Amino acid sequence: MIKKEIAHIRKHFKLDNEMLKLHDILNVYIMKETNEIYHYERQPFAFVDREKQELYMLNFKKLLTGELDQKMYELKFQDEAEQPSQVLLHQGLVTGNAEEWQDLMLLLVEKMLVDTNYEQDTVITFVRGQYSKPTKSRNEDAMESEKNEMFANLFILCSVNSTEQQKKTLMFDYVEREYKYNVFVDPIIKLNTPEQGFLYPSVTDNYSDVNRILYCSGRAHEPNWHFIEGVLNAEKTVTALEERSIFEEIVKEVAGDQLDTAMIAHVYEEIHRVIETNEAEEPPKLDYKDVERMLSASGVENVTTERVERAFQNVVDDKNFEMKASSVMPKFTSKSIKIETKVATITVSPQDLKYVRQVNHQGKRCILIEVDEDVVIEGFNINTETL
Repeated sequence: MIKKEIAHIRKHFKLDNEMLKLHDILNVYIMKETNEIYHYERQPFAFVDREKQELYMLNFKKLLTGELDQKMYELKFQDEAEQPSQVLLHQGLVTGNAEEWQDLMLLLVEKMLVDTNYEQDTVITFVRGQYSKPTKSRNEDAMESEKNEMFANLFILCSVNSTEQQKKTLMFDYVEREYKYNVFVDPIIKLNTPEQGFLYPSVTDNYSDVNRILYCSGRAHEPNWHFIEGVLNAEKTVTALEERSIFEEIVKEVAGDQLDTAMIAHVYEEIHRVIETNEAEEPPKLDYKDVERMLSASGVENVTTERVERAFQNVVDDKNFEMKASSVMPKFTSKSIKIETKVATITVSPQDLKYVRQVNHQGKRCILIEVDEDVVIEGFNINTETL
């Protein structure tokens, strides 16, 4: 599954979209005190009030928003899992019986309650439906409508949302002309900030891949591994944060711990060039040959194939390991690099890192930042000193 496919699915979640058909929705309420199902309700999505439909659509779009390997993870199912969730989901996907689908999803909820303590009352929402995509790009001059040839994908989407108690308020009654203390006892379901969820099945080249699932985390770089392994019965994957750490360790193995900022900036520029010049649908990956080339081009001394292979072997125990290029560095054009000192925290982008240096001035380490304009602090222009 690639970024374009996720974006295509996400944009379908809007009302009155003839390319999206939502059949049924199931809401399951979990009480935190008992960790049990308190109530569940299933109904055809078309029967849901339009205002509620809009809230659900926003929830589903929010769930499917984020970067791959940072907030969303395409996962393989485990080969040998007891009572595999893949079977429940696949049966739920193909059944035409809404009650059977409900029972299968409730079995999945039972798995979510095992060895899990919810901090707040929680609502688990399942929806099943189908979205479509033209097999060809739109041709305005074509005699036949593009909708005659479509990729049609059945899916099940799940969103896990916590609740919160409404705040006590002081209200003014216009009729009685008096101030009243008001307490709302009904909890608010936080549909705008889903905790986690999933989309089944995954999609590859517009075709459903029933052996994979897209897991969605509520927060970047914080996948719930208990949910992934114990509930979905999916395999662990290497996250973008882990790949970045692996890349850093490999570079240290080859180049040592002490690198100048110009060298690091050059490495980032090389990675960015690989990403920008990639013409394949799949995101580009870096192997030991790519790392060797980048380090050599960046001025690292004594870089050899053998040293880089050995570094891969030492760090990940696999010299043929590949990393996604987009995962191993901060966002290139945003101020995504933090330089933290006891005096100040400075943020720069990888493309501007070449303008930052650490220097020794009068026996003290200093950070030197090259600038093109006068520096202004709290409205005051700062004098330029000559070192």
